[in-house]
Amino acid sequence: IKGGASAISYCASKGAVVNMTRAMAIDHGPQNIRVNCVCPGDTATGMLADEARQLGEAVDSFYADAADRPLGRIGQPRDIAQTVAFLASDAAAFLSGAVIPVDGAGTA
Repeated sequence: IKGGASAISYCASKGAVVNMTRAMAIDHGPQNIRVNCVCPGDTATGMLADEARQLGEAVDSFYADAADRPLGRIGQPRDIAQTVAFLASDAAAFLSGAVIPVDGAGTA
């Protein structure tokens, strides 16, 4: 949904997933198969900690900088899991082709 410095391959692959989601929702809607895309923002996982280390930054300060978003924190794995659980539920029965940022309004 959003580009980033020194991350062309990562950004290209994420953009591809967004449009694959839309295309698959169109292709598989007639079979009543819903396809949606969850786009997590910075989330407290090993991947984010590894990114901090690769950039030579302390994990705690890296996390603090990543929390600079309207909700004022980075995501927790449960934030992403709850979104996925909603999408898998009957409450999302008419939701397909959606690209859902779960990022504390970071891309808003």
